[in-house]
Amino acid sequence: MAAIEPVTAGGLDLPAIGLGTMRQQGPGCVDLVEAALAEGYRHLDTARKYGNEAEVGEGLRRSSVPRDEVLVTTKLAPDELAAADVRPATEESLRTLGLDHVDLLLIHWPSPTVPIEETLGEFAALRDAGLTRAIGVANLPSTPLCEAAAGFDLATDQVEYHPYLAQPAVLTACRDLGLALTAYCPLARAGDLLGDAVLVSLARTHDRTPAQIALRWLVQQPGVVAIPGASSVPHLRENLDVHGFRLADDEVARIDQLARGGRVVDPPHAPEWD
Repeated sequence: MAAIEPVTAGGLDLPAIGLGTMRQQGPGCVDLVEAALAEGYRHLDTARKYGNEAEVGEGLRRSSVPRDEVLVTTKLAPDELAAADVRPATEESLRTLGLDHVDLLLIHWPSPTVPIEETLGEFAALRDAGLTRAIGVANLPSTPLCEAAAGFDLATDQVEYHPYLAQPAVLTACRDLGLALTAYCPLARAGDLLGDAVLVSLARTHDRTPAQIALRWLVQQPGVVAIPGASSVPHLRENLDVHGFRLADDEVARIDQLARGGRVVDPPHAPEWD
């Protein structure tokens, strides 16, 4: 009853929980990706700016999980979004990953100078050419998201979303548009969020950890998937194990009330947030 089904959007089935690799580097990243796939993860999220695409690709190759069972996401940076730059940057990512295609290609942050329609037009051409299965955006507020989705078939908007940072406008837009909302930094700054009295209390009630309560709160919301990071195999297992229990409506409401603003990841420039 409490199992979370994948979110279908843009022709993809996005698992409720994926692996975020934003802070992973070097051999440890390779080992973590391989371990994550062994534990049952089927979505790997990376980006050119993370500097770890080679390691993510190597972890995938070391795994016994077939490539076509794993959804791989990467993202282009704001300085790579002009029409002339999109394909070369994407092809470089594919070489670094050691893949002939990714499953999801995202705009990492909207460019302050390049119209998003220009970039998404090139993304759509890459999808048509088989270099990506689906396209999307990240860090895009609701109004420009609706404008972008009016002209292009998008799969997701990937935004920072956790109990301390509400995203009601983006969540409503994603639902209205049939997109997934992919929550990055879903545990915020773990040292703060995971010691929160509300999450600690609910963790005791459900015999779970505060991290599992926060992740369950996210993925129990229709259309939301989460990509937490992890530093060890026990953390991988903990983050993935958000099935088998359900938060009651009053418990969800208690977590909803924790929103207080503030971001873990600062934007590279200053877009209009909503």
